[in-house]
Amino acid sequence: MTYASIMVAVDLSAEARERVHIAGHLADDFRARLIGVAAEEASFTVPPIGPIPASAYALAANNELILNDLKRAHAVFEAAAGGRSRIEWRSNLDFPLPFLIGQAAAADLVVVGRKAPSGPLLFSVDPGDLVMHLGRPILVVPPGIDHLDVRRVAVGWKNTREARRAVRDALPFLSRASRVVVVSIDEGQGTDDTADVVGFLQAHDIDATATRWEAGGAATSEALVEAASEQAADLIVLGAYGHGRLREWVFGGVTRDLLAGAPISCLMSH
Repeated sequence: MTYASIMVAVDLSAEARERVHIAGHLADDFRARLIGVAAEEASFTVPPIGPIPASAYALAANNELILNDLKRAHAVFEAAAGGRSRIEWRSNLDFPLPFLIGQAAAADLVVVGRKAPSGPLLFSVDPGDLVMHLGRPILVVPPGIDHLDVRRVAVGWKNTREARRAVRDALPFLSRASRVVVVSIDEGQGTDDTADVVGFLQAHDIDATATRWEAGGAATSEALVEAASEQAADLIVLGAYGHGRLREWVFGGVTRDLLAGAPISCLMSH
């Protein structure tokens, strides 16, 4: 299995260039095309310009500002993509989340950054909202990471639909890893059996083993990161858990915590 098309969300953050670098190297590894995506809807809060305070003038001026910023994002993408031949750029005056969801029909994997810690960032998407709507796996890259070898992978395991989907979606990574460890976290109530998922991975010629890790009073997300770090993993694979309430996603604690602060890149599926 492979990823034939990798999509990367581009914004105007300092981490965007690093994210495109990672997506580009992954595209090289999988011989995939690389698609950059950015969008932003014009804001109606920009003060009117010119002698006539008319909203049409304000909207036109704001559209021009957004288009100029989209050009900047495009330039970041092309520079970080490094002259690769199989690249594509998609952008529009639109809300970032629905635009990216619509474009994702062309992708096997979508690479995104962590949610901005303070306020909305131009072109940015909330990875939590994205994974729940996308129907594709997302790779969430934390700040400060510009390279991803994926030599060792930790799979956070509970025998649920989301976890099974994540393992299936991650097979291209797992099949190339030198070692895969299935981690089950014991929060004091035992753990799900890992024999079947380890057997599934081994049937795909993947060097997979299992380990049980006691939370010991720590949050499950902290225990998972600790176990992954102990295994020198550079990728965590896990299912994303949540449900919609009043058009907002209420996440399980592990999903929420890892989206907010995992120091290791995470591949998530819902």
